[in-house]
Amino acid sequence: MVSIFLRSLVYNVLFYLVLAFWVVAGLPTLLMPRWGVVTIAQWWARISIWLMRVICNTKVEYRGLEKIPKGPLIVASKHQSMWETFALLQFFDQPLYILKRELKWMPFFGWYLIKTNMIGVDRGAGGRLVLEIARRAGEEVRRGRQLIIFPEGTRTAVDAPPRYKTGIGQIYVDCGVTCLPVALNSGLFWPRRNFMRYPGTLVVEFLDPLPPGLTRAEFLARVSAVIEEATNRLVAEARREQAQLFGRVPSSVKAER
Repeated sequence: MVSIFLRSLVYNVLFYLVLAFWVVAGLPTLLMPRWGVVTIAQWWARISIWLMRVICNTKVEYRGLEKIPKGPLIVASKHQSMWETFALLQFFDQPLYILKRELKWMPFFGWYLIKTNMIGVDRGAGGRLVLEIARRAGEEVRRGRQLIIFPEGTRTAVDAPPRYKTGIGQIYVDCGVTCLPVALNSGLFWPRRNFMRYPGTLVVEFLDPLPPGLTRAEFLARVSAVIEEATNRLVAEARREQAQLFGRVPSSVKAER
């Protein structure tokens, strides 16, 4: 475990150094069309994932890539870690995120969010928030963008009971496009609120797309069922691998439940 600690320390230092490098090196893209900033973000994501494999021996396997539709899309992903917030960028040419509006006020980083027209929201807006998000997301998606959204609203610990927000149903109805569910087991390798990075095989699985036209209730039931079923399967696979590597699941991963 000492080796894993040291590898995790080295990785985290390099992760933020690489981020700082691209934030500065990418400044000229602020004068370019949106694709320039997206390209810089995708390079950062790929380098960060490569460093994780080289330093922490965390391999990544992507399943179901052939199921990713072209054009406007909702990508509804399980959210166990910070990892998927940047890793999913690789697969979409016009990604769109919903985030706290305060992030747009940050020097440098916020400029990129403004340039890419991400949706900043005021979490104190109360009941108006969901309707406003759905309206703005619908406008952007119908222009051909891919909305990457985490239906639980926040990172959820591995094995924690799922709590899907009903707002994702309203967003789906307003956008009127296909939804691509995504399952993963990233929380076992990049635990939330923990700087440790564990070896093994992190798996992302793109599931069968859900067509537009479902009711909100139908959509919520189907998207939560398919994501949770596949996520439980991927977590079980990873735990078997970890048992072979460590003889048990690492205690810091179990402690976050």
